[in-house]
Amino acid sequence: MVESTEKREDIPRGKSLHAVKRLIPYYKPYVGILIFDLFCASMTTVCELTLPLLVRKITNAATSEPMTLTLQLILTIGGLYILLRCIDAAAMYYMNSRGHIMGTKMETDMRRDMFSHLQKLSFSYYNNAKVGVIMSRITHDLFDVTEFAHHCPEEFFIAFIKIIGSFVILCNINIPLTLMIFAVFPVMVVVMYRFNRRLKNAQKESRRRIGELNATVEDSLLGIHVVKSFAGEEKEEKRFEKGNLSYFDIKARMYRLMGAFHGVSRLFDGIMYILTVIVGSVFILKGKINAADLIAYLMYVTTLFASVRSILQFAEQFYRGITGIERFIEITDTEPDIKDTPGAKELRCSGGEIDFENVTFTYGEGGRDVLSAFSLKIKKGEQLAVVGPSGAGKTTLCALIPRFYEPASGRILIDGTDIKDVTLRSLRSNIGVVEQDVYLFSGSVRENIAYGRDGATDEEIRKAASLAGALDFIEELPNGFDTYVGERGVKLSGGQKQRIAIARVFLKDPPILILDEATSALDNESERLVRDSLSRLAEGRTTVTIAHRLTTVKNCDRIIVLTENGIEEEGTHAELMNRGGIYAEMYRLYSDV
Repeated sequence: MVESTEKREDIPRGKSLHAVKRLIPYYKPYVGILIFDLFCASMTTVCELTLPLLVRKITNAATSEPMTLTLQLILTIGGLYILLRCIDAAAMYYMNSRGHIMGTKMETDMRRDMFSHLQKLSFSYYNNAKVGVIMSRITHDLFDVTEFAHHCPEEFFIAFIKIIGSFVILCNINIPLTLMIFAVFPVMVVVMYRFNRRLKNAQKESRRRIGELNATVEDSLLGIHVVKSFAGEEKEEKRFEKGNLSYFDIKARMYRLMGAFHGVSRLFDGIMYILTVIVGSVFILKGKINAADLIAYLMYVTTLFASVRSILQFAEQFYRGITGIERFIEITDTEPDIKDTPGAKELRCSGGEIDFENVTFTYGEGGRDVLSAFSLKIKKGEQLAVVGPSGAGKTTLCALIPRFYEPASGRILIDGTDIKDVTLRSLRSNIGVVEQDVYLFSGSVRENIAYGRDGATDEEIRKAASLAGALDFIEELPNGFDTYVGERGVKLSGGQKQRIAIARVFLKDPPILILDEATSALDNESERLVRDSLSRLAEGRTTVTIAHRLTTVKNCDRIIVLTENGIEEEGTHAELMNRGGIYAEMYRLYSDV
């Protein structure tokens, strides 16, 4: 299972570079912090490279020219080193404070951009996406980008200075020994690169699997009422265990690769040390270097390997960051199926007349036409009911008006203006939707009603609740309008949630209204209350109502019966009943009378 996953998730070599290029613009607002951070990094590196030279100076003086080793020289070198360490401490403070804050700011900017882009994506994207996976990407993945954004330029800059600086200094001491030491580096880089590549692929797969696990947990917890009503706890535990073990498998593989990675790095560490000691000792015997030079070599090898080891240890963080950036790009590069066309203007809705002109719509490629060459004219202020069997396209018809989906051909006009020629924001601002499955946000009753219009006053919110028939029960709640409704409004009944949703639309006050089976899930008493609220809401508005309970549409101005063949029947309730066709048969089957 893991082997096949690795093959499937193998990352093209140029992809990491592409990810880094996409991150670079996020440095732009903080370029001043980045430059000073790299300056501080260079200061810490200079301090580290200076110590072996100071030790070499003292050792040379002690072994070759003892008379030159004075107290003044020792104190001067000691004072210089303390000064360098003070500079190092100040620079390190800046790197670990402001540098990390810079990374956090970049993470914040990226999370803002990702969330903003998610708001633009169409329903079709969310039909195929898992919310748990998206949440993992917008939180956990971007946290790793913070560390990457700060440490990546810093670590590579420090390593570059240390390697070049050490090479130049050591060449000035002894070129043959320096070349021998640095000859081992290419071999080490090739071996480490292979481990790093496999580690990165395992890291990316672990992200995918934790996203899947999050989605499983979310699905189970949101459906906890169904789980308990069907005694499905054991089934959910097995489903979770499967995902949990799958995540464990890839994490175990990742840590095995990490262990091998660090083990091999320590092996090369030992090889470099022993090579320096053996070859350096031979050079001492031949008089090519002295003991002070060998000590300096060993200290620089220590510095070199501390740098290389730091890069190797950073590799895990590097690939976590690259993976996070790539997953960020996967979302932000997803183009919305529906967006404003160039030159789109504001919709000036003067009445709410709606025209469908030869509209054809298909779900997915190769699917059947849900609507085919469909034409319909809805007059200003008309109350139109759409009834018919499931799958006939009733909900699709209503979803096309606010451009939740796009027709394959034909066009839809509001007051003579093609809806593709207006901005999505202005189009949807003129349309109110009340659905069967009401969604209330996790907040207070007041906040959920106020969602209908920004800046609404308490008086306006109260009036909207009154018009929706919700004022009485809201005032009876423990904290009135400030009562917390719970996740998805779980603390309220279905009828109460529906009336709050209607109050929200009252506050919005749109000229066009879509009622998508708004009462079908309610009991008789709740339905009566909600139906009264909807009647008040529909007054003076162009209203399209989808209903299964045909008794709720008896008073509509016009009723159309929509089937797979299009509009089969059309007329008032009385006309359709007298005709004795599909509507009359449906009414006899589903009505309560």
